Amino acid sequence: MSVNKRDVYEQVGVAATCRGFEEYKRMFVLPDQLEHSRILDIAGGASSFTADCRSRGIDAIAVDPRYALEPELMLADGKQEIETSTEKLRALAHRFDWTFYGNIDLHREGRLRSFDKFAADYASSTAKGHYIAGSLPELPFESGTFDLVLCSHFLFLYAEQFDASFHERAVLEMMRLCRPGSGQVRIYPLMSLRWEPYAHMDRLLETIRRAGGRPRFERSQLPFMPGSEDLLVVEV
Repeated sequence: MSVNKRDVYEQVGVAATCRGFEEYKRMFVLPDQLEHSRILDIAGGASSFTADCRSRGIDAIAVDPRYALEPELMLADGKQEIETSTEKLRALAHRFDWTFYGNIDLHREGRLRSFDKFAADYASSTAKGHYIAGSLPELPFESGTFDLVLCSHFLFLYAEQFDASFHERAVLEMMRLCRPGSGQVRIYPLMSLRWEPYAHMDRLLETIRRAGGRPRFERSQLPFMPGSEDLLVVEV
C-alpha cells in the first residue's frame, strides 16, 4: 500500500522522547508489581520513566547516547523536541488514535510534565548511575544484569536509518543483558515512521530463536500510531 508523503512523520536523526510511567506501562503491558525487578530503558532520552520508577522504589536505569552531552545541551535538546514533535503531530493529527491522550494540546502537556520530572531527577545528587551514556548495538553493562530490558520508539521506528544487521545485533545485545531463565526484552512499536511494519521481522525472529530466545507478539495497550497494536516480547 502506498503512503501519501504528506501523511508521513518526517524525521532526521533520532528524536529525544519524553514519555512517562503510565505510557510505558501501557505500551509494554508492564505488570503492576515491578518493585523486585531491575529495569533498563534503552534510548530513554528525556523520558521520566526512570525517575518515575525511582520515586516508586523500582530499580531502573536509562541508557542513551545523549547522556554523554553536557547536561544543559541534553536538556535543551529534549525540551526543543517537544515543540518540534508537537507541530509535526498537529499536522498529522487525523492519523493518530487520541483515546489515551485526549488531544494534541493535552499530549504536549504530558510531554512537558514528563520532561520536568526527568530534568529534576537527571540533575539530582542521587542520579549518578541511573543515566548512562551508551548506544546499541553495544551497551556498557554486564551480561544477565536486568529482569526487563525495554526499548521504546527506537528500534524498527528508524528502519530507514538502520539496516537489518543493526537490528539483529541490537536485539541480541538486549537479550545478553537479560537474566537467563527469567529476563524479558520488550520492544515497541514494530513499525517505521512511514507506518510500515518492519520488513525483516521474520529474519529477526529466526535470529532470536537461534540464540535461544523465545519471541512472541503481545497486544499493546497504547495504539497511538496507526497500525501500532503489537509489541515484541522476547523471553530469555
